[in-house]
This record gives sequence, C-alpha cells and structure tokens, in this order.
Amino acid sequence: MKHILLALSLLSGSTLFASEDSYTLTVEADNFKNDKGEVQFSLYNKEGTIPDKKLNLYFKKKRVKVKNGYAKATFNNLPQGKYAVSFYHDENNNHKIDKGLVMPEEGVGLSNFETINFFNLPNFKSASFIVNKNIKKEMKVIYF
Repeated sequence: MKHILLALSLLSGSTLFASEDSYTLTVEADNFKNDKGEVQFSLYNKEGTIPDKKLNLYFKKKRVKVKNGYAKATFNNLPQGKYAVSFYHDENNNHKIDKGLVMPEEGVGLSNFETINFFNLPNFKSASFIVNKNIKKEMKVIYF
C-alpha cells in the first residue's frame, strides 16, 4: 500500500509528506565601544525564558567577534514561530555578564528594546517577534 501511495504521489507531482518551511534570522548590532572579546547572541522561543539571568534558557546561541564596533549572527533553519533575541558583549571572554551593583558593566541588547530600566523590564512577550520569512533584525547596544 505504501508503494502505491508513493507512486501516486510522484505521478501527481505532490508529496504525502509535508516538509516544514524553515527560515533564516540575521541579527546585527552596531556601536560597541570596543572590539574586545566576543558577543553572545541568544535566541529564545518560549514564554518564561526572558529574563535569562544565568544565560541557560536559550533555544540557540552564537558567539561572534566584534569588528569595527559591529557584530552579526545568523540563525538558520528556524521553523516559523515567535522568537526573541538578547546579546551581551563578553569583553573579557568569561562567558558571563559582568555586573556592577545591579546593572551590567558590558554592553547588552534585547530585541524590540531601545533602553532597559526598572520601568521597562524585559520579558519574552515584549521582546518577541514573528519569524515567517527570512528576516534581518537590527538591535541597539545598551550601556548603563
């Protein structure tokens, strides 16, 4: 029976096995204060993952070098859905966000955010956007 269905599928030019479309998300950030270390871009796809204080709730991550104050990461093969992106400039390559008393000492960023403060705290809902085509997202580096 499988062989008959497969033959009919091939003859009709359609497929019985639907393939899920996938997309590419390119994330860019500019105006880093220096080219030291790396930038970690973290991609999130679930409610409750932002804020990610221990940097372990991400769906995917990329670490890239900063060059001339600019960094870019590309996430490939993403299914259609809701995503959010955060990044931090890991200037000393210690794989954590260095903080003063409360706020980060290194540059950070979050999709859909120009500033972050006590009145504008991030969460997945406010940082998320829909990926249903290949897109490029420009993000701002925030220093405190």
